[in-house]
Amino acid sequence: MTALPPPELAAAPEPVRPAILVLRALGLGDLLAAVPALRALRRAFPPYEMVLAAPEELAPAAAATGAVDRLLPAAAPGRAVPRTLDWPGPPPEIGVDLHGNGQASHRLLRTVRPRKVLAFAAPDGPLWQVEEHERDRWCRFLRWYGIPADPTDLRLPHPGVPSPAPGAVVVHPGAGAPARCWPAERYAHIAAELRARGHRVVVTGGPDEEELVTEVAKRADLPETDTFAGPPAGPAGTTGRGAEDPAGVPASGGLSFPSLSALVAEARAVVSGDTGIAHLAVAHTTPSVTLFGPVPPDEWGPPRHPRHQALWRPDQRRHGNPHGRAPDPALLRIQPDDVLRALDEVEAPPGTREPETGSRTS
Repeated sequence: MTALPPPELAAAPEPVRPAILVLRALGLGDLLAAVPALRALRRAFPPYEMVLAAPEELAPAAAATGAVDRLLPAAAPGRAVPRTLDWPGPPPEIGVDLHGNGQASHRLLRTVRPRKVLAFAAPDGPLWQVEEHERDRWCRFLRWYGIPADPTDLRLPHPGVPSPAPGAVVVHPGAGAPARCWPAERYAHIAAELRARGHRVVVTGGPDEEELVTEVAKRADLPETDTFAGPPAGPAGTTGRGAEDPAGVPASGGLSFPSLSALVAEARAVVSGDTGIAHLAVAHTTPSVTLFGPVPPDEWGPPRHPRHQALWRPDQRRHGNPHGRAPDPALLRIQPDDVLRALDEVEAPPGTREPETGSRTS
């Protein structure tokens, strides 16, 4: 039996840091749009532990923001509010609802008994405004509570791993719902034309988008090594069709988040719909052309800067159903020649990129 040290020699327990629990259990694009708000909270409460309740696969992206100390796994199908939060230890000092404006997310935060809840649905919360840009909304929300927030604070650092295709144009045909997916044959037309101009083109997609990525690549006659989608990386870190990914948890098919981030950071340009990789391009100031349909770009689009083009062709409607089962009519009005002209306007080689503000549509 080991004798205990005298009481005066026993190590004092480390004090428990007060915690802020932030709920945003959504996708990659949602997380990146909330970076200014997360950093504002980090600056306002430097001694606190910042805990983000979000899907587990977003942990590397959350760490890259520099504002999150720990991720609490939380998710539900269809962007719904999770049923529970598995919160360990004493209650957080502050709960912050960045998930939405309803009572469901507000009530979920209340279940972990924070001393204070910041929420649109709280009695002392601000009014929700429709047709407000997502970045501006959450910064205004925090300013209501006296927390300064800058919606232009979006940049992510380079992840420090090599890009699997430096200097390539990244084409990302998938999105979270069919309503935001431009037809595969049109993406293939873009990829084939860019390759004919002498550019390297890579096609990316999520773990369930291998068939889509393969279709675009085959139609464009791209080599199999320039596709990055399919089953998650295995023990050896396999990505795409045989490339090696040294950097951990898959984020886009076989690519880990650090490798996807490096791919985008060192890309010549990114072409995609309104989805997470478009926000990643903004975070790395990579030239981008983003195709919008059911939701206008002044609510989810890139900041105002010549390197970003947000294409939108609405009719009398302003909004469609972003979760619809067919491509939105406004999205289908965008033609390949529109995208190629936009790419001609935004192309800028890595190393010549400047800060950006506001939003831009065309």
